[in-house]
Amino acid sequence: MPNSITIKTKIRSFNKEISVSGDKSLSIRWVLFASLARGVSKARNLLMSEDVLAAISAIKQLGIKTSTKNNECKIYGKGINGYKYKKNIIINAQNSGTLGRLILGLLINTTHKIKLIGDKSLSKRDFKRISNPLSKFGAKFKLSKNKSLPLSIYGSSNLKPINYIEQKGSAQCKSSVIFGAMRTNGTTVIKAKKSRNHTELLCRYLKIPLTIKNKKNHDEIKINKVKIIKPISYNIPGDISSSAFFIVLTALTGNSKILIKNVNINPSRTGIITILKKMGITINFKKQRVYKGEKIADIYVKSPKKIKSINCPTYLNSGAIDEFLIIFLVAAKAKGISYFKDLAELNQKESPRLKWGEYILNQMGIKTSTTKNSIKIYGNPELKIEKKIIIKNFLKDHRVFMTSVIAALSFGGNWKIYDKESTRTSFPNFLKIIKKIQK
Repeated sequence: MPNSITIKTKIRSFNKEISVSGDKSLSIRWVLFASLARGVSKARNLLMSEDVLAAISAIKQLGIKTSTKNNECKIYGKGINGYKYKKNIIINAQNSGTLGRLILGLLINTTHKIKLIGDKSLSKRDFKRISNPLSKFGAKFKLSKNKSLPLSIYGSSNLKPINYIEQKGSAQCKSSVIFGAMRTNGTTVIKAKKSRNHTELLCRYLKIPLTIKNKKNHDEIKINKVKIIKPISYNIPGDISSSAFFIVLTALTGNSKILIKNVNINPSRTGIITILKKMGITINFKKQRVYKGEKIADIYVKSPKKIKSINCPTYLNSGAIDEFLIIFLVAAKAKGISYFKDLAELNQKESPRLKWGEYILNQMGIKTSTTKNSIKIYGNPELKIEKKIIIKNFLKDHRVFMTSVIAALSFGGNWKIYDKESTRTSFPNFLKIIKKIQK
């Protein structure tokens, strides 16, 4: 089968109800926490994407048994010290920065060298931001010359607590240090710029010795060594990052409505909702509830008659960092100039996404002005695309592929978009849901 998709027709108005795949961040974290628990943990609606399957494969290599049947995954944890560190273990994180960075925090007491590798995209990403703090615990690292993968980690039996300042707003860095602290005698103190807090919420739910003081611009997190983690049964809610594509498709398609069922609306992840509301999109949360510390709701979206431009406040960046590519499409149809700044972290993703955002918009005929960490988008509410556009060679970044599909369906033109298999990393049934909406 060809690994590309051709789209020549805009989508018609629709009124649909859908569900999206399980939250990727929660799925990977559940796998890692369950591997440390004593007993059998169960998860339903676990995202069975390549990133999550890589996490399951990783804990298997560390001696943890798993089984999957009828949409239920079981992990047979052996306790906080249950990993078997054999010689010559090579863990392949594939495309997953979340797995690659978080698992290093759990490996800082390894008795044998462990090698971590990834695909071409992950191997270009910065791992010095993880090895630096983890080395302060006492672990040792050997990285490739460009501070990335492949790397080797050498654990220590004499781990010491640390004080760590996380300034990038990276939940992956923060979470990795939290995992490291769980293995360390004494109190580790983390001063972290605001970012996703799934790890902290799971720690609270599991009664792990972690405390948080929420300051205006940062969180102060203290964590002590963990003795035991109880098994965790989890019905994984839908992923808001996956929902974002259909939220924007609805916003850009006249006279359209959508209801997305059972979505994780963790406040550290809803930056896109706040941004789109400021741009005039009708978005409501229905049936709000709390599940194991996470906020869940059905998301209702209605397309607007017109879209407003935005000077996006930077405090929303961390809560929308995975959604900016798709947000840029909304700005393309807005009246006026939209401005997004302090987005250097966007280029630390699977591909240099700020550059790809600019490229897609320019191919569509939208004027942009960019720096290394900002972009101005000159919106055109009357934009009609009548030319051929080809999108390829984007390091198989799933979000570039899916953003391009939404652009083609929303604005028209003749698009050929390569690497459709990239959706396997985070959202394998993306195109199936697109077809459901088109019917």
